[in-house]
Amino acid sequence: MAAGGADKFSVLLPTYNERENLPLVVWLLARTFRESGNNFEIIIIDDGSPDGTQEIAEQLQKIYGSDKIVMMEIISVLSSSGTAYIHGMKHATGNFIVIMDADLSHHPKFIPEFIRKQKEGNFDIVSGTRYKGNGGVYGWDLKRKLISRGANFITQVLLRPGASDLTGSFRLYRKEVLQKLMEKCVSKGYVFQMEMIVRARQLGYTIGEVPISFVDRVYGESKLGGNEIVSFLKGLLTLFATT
Repeated sequence: MAAGGADKFSVLLPTYNERENLPLVVWLLARTFRESGNNFEIIIIDDGSPDGTQEIAEQLQKIYGSDKIVMMEIISVLSSSGTAYIHGMKHATGNFIVIMDADLSHHPKFIPEFIRKQKEGNFDIVSGTRYKGNGGVYGWDLKRKLISRGANFITQVLLRPGASDLTGSFRLYRKEVLQKLMEKCVSKGYVFQMEMIVRARQLGYTIGEVPISFVDRVYGESKLGGNEIVSFLKGLLTLFATT
């Protein structure tokens, strides 16, 4: 926890080939936190990107300072968001953790709303939702929208998790809650975020939601393909059988 008992927010930013996006997302994060008066650090967890993402991260560290930008590298063919978060949390000094994508699909401007929501309801988790209020998805074709909506609908019917957006990866956690959930979660890939919410409900953690606009990535390629959809369905059935 930061000096004087104030909250500190550690942003975990997994990257793979994000050299074009990283400077902008870091600039937006730094500006957002400074304007809202919240203490922060950004932990860049790079999965051995061959495009020079690490070099960009090192330059950003020189610009913003090593107290604000923490750079680490993992090299794993089987790496997943979960692996990145486990590594990132070891370096996090904040009492709250923000997880988000580095590809500009998650705009940092929503983070102050997450923080306000957390304080308002003293929530353990605040999740960004594309499916409530004025939330939405921009830049996706109909197929991607149908897959996402369908996945969410099936999950709601089977698991009744009490949250409206299960597969999103823009969230705020109390650090100790995220650590506990990481110990419990076994899924990889697309199912991982969903399992985090399902396990949180099982353990009695409270979840608040903030409507967000999700914008499809500006540079680079999406990692959602046929294999991820099959994995998602298998993971969903596993969760259904074990919860």
